[in-house]
Amino acid sequence: MADDFFTLARPPMTPALVVRREALLANLKAMQGFCDAAGVALRAHGKMHKCSTLGRLQVDLGAKGLCCQTVGEAETYAAAGIKDLLVTAPIPPWGPARLATLAKGGTDIACVADDAGQIERLSAAAVAAGITIRVVIDLDLGLHRAGAAPDQAVALARAASAAPGLSFAGIQAYLGHLQHLPDIAQRRAADEAALVRLKAVVTELTEAGLAPGIVTGGGTGTYVTDLASGVFNEIQAGSYAFMDVEYGDCGAPDGGEWPFRPALFVAASVVSARHKTHVSIDAGLKAFSVDGPAARVLAGAAPGSRWRSMGDEHGAIFHPSAPEAMKAAGGPDPIGALDADPAFPWPADAPRSGDVVWLQPGHCDPTVNLYDALYVADEDGRIELWPVDARRRNAL
Repeated sequence: MADDFFTLARPPMTPALVVRREALLANLKAMQGFCDAAGVALRAHGKMHKCSTLGRLQVDLGAKGLCCQTVGEAETYAAAGIKDLLVTAPIPPWGPARLATLAKGGTDIACVADDAGQIERLSAAAVAAGITIRVVIDLDLGLHRAGAAPDQAVALARAASAAPGLSFAGIQAYLGHLQHLPDIAQRRAADEAALVRLKAVVTELTEAGLAPGIVTGGGTGTYVTDLASGVFNEIQAGSYAFMDVEYGDCGAPDGGEWPFRPALFVAASVVSARHKTHVSIDAGLKAFSVDGPAARVLAGAAPGSRWRSMGDEHGAIFHPSAPEAMKAAGGPDPIGALDADPAFPWPADAPRSGDVVWLQPGHCDPTVNLYDALYVADEDGRIELWPVDARRRNAL
């Protein structure tokens, strides 16, 4: 990929997580524009970036507030002045008192619950603190990670509405299992079917006198149908800000090109170039999440080069000629055989020791969680450091 950005934006150390500011801003403005046009609030998901500086930027550009997946994230974002927060996962028993402290300090905090015990614990913490916590009933429409069955929504909403110190605020339906379906028609049909079920729950609650003020969910992979549904009044998109290989591979939900550009990269240094097949870089398992597709080489190596883990601290950038040559060499050590073979040349376009190779993470959320800061770079190479300050906050 010929792009001056990758030449100018070299960070002072590697491996480093680099954000292309121009692409980030374009992505934030694009999603906000889609939400505004649909009349749906954007509640950007802070679990993706865990960075209060970026969270404030999203709110400044029009987001209603942030989603948090953990109590620690909520505490970090509240401390940074972001006042409208929704904790989107049922919280552990130690969490209600800490959320109550946030509410007492002026944060407009809401959290999900999917059983009566959680509602009771939240109520006790709210009463003890003398405040009110808003409760959103979490529904399971197929993800099967958390959430109550749709037919339990009314009973749980009544329990939250009746509990001292609580107010019933609405419902959540996160369809994470649909976000990366590669068959776009299947993804759209599954999302539309889930939204029909969700609309039925909204009707049932309304008829019971418990009309949900918040109907929240959705995501980057289904944002088109989510915004057009008329069911959600806020969506919880997150990955649109950075994008990653997984979203790039699965395709945009409307079947066209993604309106969001890759904005997140890992810069790694070549630390050894002793083999004809590959070079070793300082970015291994501790630099990339490996729960999704492999990181994609974008710049600094021959087109078609591939990254492969070489352990905790190291990765390999294999030249595009290597797989076929290794297969032909065969034997227990094809790399060693090729190194010793004078007929197999050193690739002229392979990176050299000290060069920087740029890669796009396979899965952005857990990759960001491996780093302490984001190097936010302008097109002219100027760099600003944004702490990833909400990572592992629960231990404090």
